[in-house]
Amino acid sequence: MKIAKSLIFGGCDPRQAKSSRPLKSAAALARMTKIEQTTKPGTMKKIVLCTLLLLISWMGAKSQPLNQNFPFRDPSLPIDQRVDDLISRLTLEEKVSQMMDRSKAITRLGIPEYNWWNEALHGVARTGLATVFPQAIALSATFDEQAMLETFTVISDEARAKYHDYQQKGETQRYKGLSFWTPNINIFRDPRWGRGMETYGEDPFLTARMGVAAVKGLQGDDPKYFKSFACAKHFAVHSGPESSRHSFNAAVASRDLWQTYLPAFEALVKEGNVQQVMCAYNRFEGQPCCGSDKLLVDILRNQWGYKGIVVSDCGAIDDFYQIDKRTPRHDTHPDAPTASADAVLHGTDVECGGSYRSLTEAVSKGLINEAALNVSLHRLYKGRFLLGMFDPDQMVKWSKLSVAEVDGELHRQQALKMAHESIVLLKNQKNILPLSKKIKTIAVVGPNAADSVMLWANYNGFPKKTITILKGIQEKVPNTRVLYEKGCRHAGPFDADSLKMVADKVKDADLILFVGGISPRLEGEEMRVTVEGFKGGDRTNIELPAVQKALLKALKATGKPLVDVVCTGSALALNWEEANVDALVNAWYGGEMAGTAVADVLFGDYNPGGRLPVTFYKSADQLPDFEDYSMKGRTYRFMTEEPLYPFGYGLSYTRFTYAAPKTEKSSICKTDHLSVTVKVKNSGKFKGDEVVQLYLHNPNDPKGPIRSLVGFKRITLKAGESREVTFDLAPEAFRSFNDTSGKFEILPGNYELGCGGNSAAQSLLKTSFEIAK
Repeated sequence: MKIAKSLIFGGCDPRQAKSSRPLKSAAALARMTKIEQTTKPGTMKKIVLCTLLLLISWMGAKSQPLNQNFPFRDPSLPIDQRVDDLISRLTLEEKVSQMMDRSKAITRLGIPEYNWWNEALHGVARTGLATVFPQAIALSATFDEQAMLETFTVISDEARAKYHDYQQKGETQRYKGLSFWTPNINIFRDPRWGRGMETYGEDPFLTARMGVAAVKGLQGDDPKYFKSFACAKHFAVHSGPESSRHSFNAAVASRDLWQTYLPAFEALVKEGNVQQVMCAYNRFEGQPCCGSDKLLVDILRNQWGYKGIVVSDCGAIDDFYQIDKRTPRHDTHPDAPTASADAVLHGTDVECGGSYRSLTEAVSKGLINEAALNVSLHRLYKGRFLLGMFDPDQMVKWSKLSVAEVDGELHRQQALKMAHESIVLLKNQKNILPLSKKIKTIAVVGPNAADSVMLWANYNGFPKKTITILKGIQEKVPNTRVLYEKGCRHAGPFDADSLKMVADKVKDADLILFVGGISPRLEGEEMRVTVEGFKGGDRTNIELPAVQKALLKALKATGKPLVDVVCTGSALALNWEEANVDALVNAWYGGEMAGTAVADVLFGDYNPGGRLPVTFYKSADQLPDFEDYSMKGRTYRFMTEEPLYPFGYGLSYTRFTYAAPKTEKSSICKTDHLSVTVKVKNSGKFKGDEVVQLYLHNPNDPKGPIRSLVGFKRITLKAGESREVTFDLAPEAFRSFNDTSGKFEILPGNYELGCGGNSAAQSLLKTSFEIAK
């Protein structure tokens, strides 16, 4: 009788419907025959009736959801109400399953599996066909906010089209969702960091502007549904070394934290409305970043009012407690339940990894309660509702985007535009460039000349077609004889005699084009690389690898004109090259259309206008220790030595001249905006792009930056054309940091503005203004 009562009320009583589950198998019904022998006739009728109802329910579950009438399915209700209704129906085990990057399906409620991990650093990544744009550092070299917005609008078009195609096919695996873990807005403080190529460079203002554009392009402008979710990562104070990222403790002065490491994150949260933030692997002031009182609670949630999702970097919670002889970890927590509970209580909502499986145990031990889990679950499910995942496709305008457009001609043209705009001309002795298309023989030499995979960089998709630099040149000058020799590997041991043989093979060419640099096979995230100059994804020096420099010297000895095209994700010490080659072009990792873009620049069909988003140092001797996170001596903002090429630097085939900048007012109040106008003229013979850059020097804050970028605009001018460029500076541009209070303030006094084509003091025309008491 006890068994029969359990069957009756557990399976049929409507009061238990909220927690009941349909039988998983009709075979379970067979077990009823054993009960018949131990029950009274009247009771048996009830059992049979209940059994029939259960069978009908089980069969119905195969053909239609059980939850059609649940409030969370009603699109007319407020999202928060729908989310609360859904969460109220989950068991503890189900709640925990939803807090990992692979959120399992809850079939009894008709909730499909969802994987939070997707990538779109410079195009939709890792799921087959997609347009591959130049790497992030190259996108930043465009200094073009509008083009950045357009690019990430294309990326999100492809993301949505691919997502709905996957949904129709029932595919929910990793890299097939709408929550993208990009952009990487860490400050590229040291060129030895292998992941610096994923960032927008060394300057907080440039990083913020390009990052906000990327976020807006990814998330769209629909008032009801987000197109996709962007993610500001890695929060915060994170930029290598890769080898110690799981145990490293970043400790910086408050001044550096607020003036350098946080501004871009604040801009993406407050202005960009970014919907995800990823906490970093390392510790900050002794606490793992995914369990940081100061970063996650005080700054992100309380001061900035962030309401969105925080996701851990992959395996970051493991680093709290795991002991690994091969990889040092933080060792700040005794076990997985303690670590997981602490991370959730600090606001890390979803884990990339498996430690959060222990949250069920953490609840049972009293380390955390279900109410705390519900806070994170509310953010996670609200995100899925805001993406339209629980509403019919007909209600979501993004569902109409077609996969037929992925890597289509219009998208490839956008990739070409960004590749064009990213190329930086570093040297052009005697105006050797642009080259004549009538050149009879050109020799193309170097390890990057015919390398398509190098052009894709990392965190990449896979295009229909990639134009290598060799192919771009061959297509540009079909009547020219093009010789090709790979010449050498990117790095490693070499034989000088072999390199001389390569030079002998091409010595009769009219011009030699060397296409070298480094490669994403050498620099990147936590890599198993130990060749000379590289370690674990980082670099131990910033020189061009010795084998390439030796080959360049052999090519130089032929006496033929020598043009050097450098492909890289970071700054290189190109001292020999600056002194000896005839022209030097920085092409980064330029994406699927890089070869066409480079050929267009070399032969004059496009006038280069890219600018360096990082300082090019003369050597690593100009840098502090790699593990020193203090900004003293780093980047153009704090460096007192002369670099090889300054931040913002880039040449053109034409010449631009500036008039001195003018301020609308000579004196303003602390709460005023300031309008600054400068007149720029193309004084040369070619149409071209100029990046007009505005820098502020604040003598009222002597510990602050020497100068800081506060405005930039990329403009196109015809030969002889002039234009006035106006900048509107908000009061925040004039802030000083108070070391005593740990806060920003605007001080009265005189300020200096400099305007020009790069950050070097001698390149800037200056004016001053006053902030009144």
